[in-house]
Amino acid sequence: MASEKTDALVLRTIEFSETSLVVVLLTRQFGKSSALAKGARRAKGPFEGALDLLSICRVVIIPKSGDTLDLLTEAKLQRRFRAGERNLGRLYAGYYVAELLREMTDRGDPHPDLYDLALETLEELDGETDVRACLLRFELQTLRLLGHAPTIDRCAACGSEVPEGGRFGFGVTSGGVLCAACRPATRQVVLLRGATRETLRSLLSEAAVSGPPPPVPAELHGELRGVINRYITNLLGGPPRMQSYLAAASPTIDGQGRRR
Repeated sequence: MASEKTDALVLRTIEFSETSLVVVLLTRQFGKSSALAKGARRAKGPFEGALDLLSICRVVIIPKSGDTLDLLTEAKLQRRFRAGERNLGRLYAGYYVAELLREMTDRGDPHPDLYDLALETLEELDGETDVRACLLRFELQTLRLLGHAPTIDRCAACGSEVPEGGRFGFGVTSGGVLCAACRPATRQVVLLRGATRETLRSLLSEAAVSGPPPPVPAELHGELRGVINRYITNLLGGPPRMQSYLAAASPTIDGQGRRR
């Protein structure tokens, strides 16, 4: 098959032999790819140290059919993720982004908007953007772009409109807000404040996919983090591995990602 050139984000590297790696990439044009990079572990080779986790590269791939690994023949580094050099919490946040992209995307299913969102998120984590708001926006926009966004305005069980104001029920397994009639019969319901619903709505809006993430009030962060963790865990069938690392790092980070 003919080779393809595309921009790619390195999501994972796995040692394959003394000289080679299996690399999981998110590409802008072709979606996720698992590819064999022959000679990638040699000091000198066609990859020139470009395949570090979360690096952004221009790659040449020879696609393979079925379950066979694609063949990665070239990678030119464009940008490295450097947040970990100064802040452990931002490093864990970047690893969490990579894990969600690996687990929530399918091979050969391109989502250019998601690729652009991932690069913008990593750039924000490399800077001074609020880590908490940055991750919440990334998670909810990823859910929206992949068709898994929770319902915010209508009951996830019956489709009726759920009134604004006061506390409301959110069904983790049913997929969103619940009306008063459906809530008692639904399992895994979380009660949330009205202000949390409005913040969810702003983070899920199409307008929030680019630019600085919408601000997240400090008093709502714990509630939002808890419900999104449970929602993603239910969707994936288990918690992302990096969830616990984010929780462990959070006491050392303030809203701007600086160590206290």
